[in-house]
Amino acid sequence: MTTSSLFLLLADGRFPAGAHAHSGGLEAAVAAGRVTDLATLEAFLAGRLATAGLVGAAFAAAAHRAVTSGSAVRGSTLALLDAELDARTAAPALRTVSRRQGRALLRAGRAIWPEASFDDLPATPGGAHQPLVLGLLCAAAGLSRAETATVAVHGTVTGAASAAVRLLGLDPYRVQALLVGLAGRCDGTAAAAARAADDPPERLPAAAAPLADIHAEAHATWEVRLFAS
Repeated sequence: MTTSSLFLLLADGRFPAGAHAHSGGLEAAVAAGRVTDLATLEAFLAGRLATAGLVGAAFAAAAHRAVTSGSAVRGSTLALLDAELDARTAAPALRTVSRRQGRALLRAGRAIWPEASFDDLPATPGGAHQPLVLGLLCAAAGLSRAETATVAVHGTVTGAASAAVRLLGLDPYRVQALLVGLAGRCDGTAAAAARAADDPPERLPAAAAPLADIHAEAHATWEVRLFAS
């Protein structure tokens, strides 16, 4: 496969990493009456880009940098990145989700690129956070740091947008048009994340969304739900 094809493969929501089972917090936002139509969905997605999108993409790009820079301390760098991302994820439910998605992504990565340096990931309980695993997968696929950030940002909005069609019965064509309208903002977020990856782990973006944290904790208590998060 060419690098362009691999880029599309990793950005595809059908990649077998379990992303389709998660709404990115949208299910709880819909239940709370905060997302009801295309306009409020757009605001929700813009908020995710500015917070979870920027942070996740910066950490994915930083993980990519750690394993492609030739550093002899990449294992300790990845461990520090994992700890810093854990500190930025205030809600225990979201920490659990991130590590669960990381395990699923790592399983796919080991099957596709068995020669890659996944053993450099920290042996933390529950597995490494998803953005770190994504950074290593993108490096194994030969993608650049900027492409890695773009894949991460893309997943931040497309998963929630797809969930909106199921949760709200929105017109899928209009939802796709909304995503096209957000493309420039996605590119800008990815570029900012790729630049931030040059900073030490403790200086990476720490944008927070307290209401999303509250929604995640409430969602985790539901006995019946359509999405895992």
